[in-house]
Amino acid sequence: MATSTYRPAQAAARTAILASADLSFRQRVRDALTGLRWQVREAGGGAEALAHLETSPAETVIVDSWLPDLEIQEFVTEFERLHPGVDLVTVDDTPVRTDTVRSPRRNEVLLALRRGQDADGAAADSAPEIERRTLPAPAMEVALSEEEKIRAEINSRLSAQARGSAGAAYMLSKSCRLPEFVGEHPCMLKVSHRIRLVAPHRTPVLIEGPTGTGKELVARALHRLSTRSARPFVALNCAAIPETLLEAELFGHTRGAFTGAVQGRVGRIEAAQGGTLFLDEIGEMPLALQAKLLRFVESGELQRVGENEPVKVDARIVAATHRPLGKLAAQGSFRADLYYRLAVFLIRTPSLESHQEDLPRLVDHFLALQAERGPAKSISEEAMQVLVTHNWPGNVRELEHVLERAAILAEERPEIGVEEIEFGEYSRTF
Repeated sequence: MATSTYRPAQAAARTAILASADLSFRQRVRDALTGLRWQVREAGGGAEALAHLETSPAETVIVDSWLPDLEIQEFVTEFERLHPGVDLVTVDDTPVRTDTVRSPRRNEVLLALRRGQDADGAAADSAPEIERRTLPAPAMEVALSEEEKIRAEINSRLSAQARGSAGAAYMLSKSCRLPEFVGEHPCMLKVSHRIRLVAPHRTPVLIEGPTGTGKELVARALHRLSTRSARPFVALNCAAIPETLLEAELFGHTRGAFTGAVQGRVGRIEAAQGGTLFLDEIGEMPLALQAKLLRFVESGELQRVGENEPVKVDARIVAATHRPLGKLAAQGSFRADLYYRLAVFLIRTPSLESHQEDLPRLVDHFLALQAERGPAKSISEEAMQVLVTHNWPGNVRELEHVLERAAILAEERPEIGVEEIEFGEYSRTF
């Protein structure tokens, strides 16, 4: 395998980015590298590691054998395209590049990984949930002469402008798209990019978008790509529960706290302990209850209805709304302090009209899903044209329902025609 010349920027010397979803493993490797005079920036997934590289250079990137958001080969492909001059080391030191760039200090990185692995093995009995790793002894490295080291240090890796262009290219690249979403329009790729960036953090997220644009899909993708993915994802539609019951549903209650409370119950917030709480239609929450939710968001503590003692809960808040929450806060119909706590990171889901170029892909997707439950059906060109010219006020959810209805109306016919396409009102004649 060919070994290319290493060309890091001077500021990147002894700087490593460590990408792993395993927090304890990251801590052990980080401690080992720090002891060898390295600076370490941690990433919970591949997208976060690429984001680190976009903002500041690094000498080495260390990537785990599994990432929560990207397949390893998918990460390597993007990494090679955007950062060809950075040394990439896998946890098991498996060759993943065709033209291997090697840092003059790669042996130190491999030593730190071995120490992290040894600690894994020592802790296996006390922490069986941590996956044991097998790390072969590092290959013998050919020592570089002092002259080669100096030359390697003074060569520039990438200019700041090139890094900025690479970041923009990554954001809109097709490989950035998450599997939960269909379509390759830039506005949809941007949604995937923002999910990948914020998922590894515990930052509150507010999802805004018209009805039927997949806000819960965004929330579930955030949970799946987070370090909390093994813990519960708890959803609550604030508009679907009567105001008189919403507080007890959210915070829980004790026995006898109110009429009909024959036994105590854990609320949705507590049920999301260690995981993600998704509050859909947060704009419909009464103002009085918003004040209590604000206290939890600020302190992580809640009080069950009928109790005086606070309960500590670790749950990440992801909220969603189809209403312009910022404007509502400015008008006083939504608490401004709660809005700013929830909208730390904003993701907007676009209407179907804004990415209608993706409609044929969405049609294929929904027909494929229907084929899993019944006979497979195709769609005629004329029927597709009818779909393309519709303005879709109900967005993707409306499209899904139109196609489900059309498949039923088509009966035993294998192809959906124009006569089976109905929008909203019952209009078929017999």
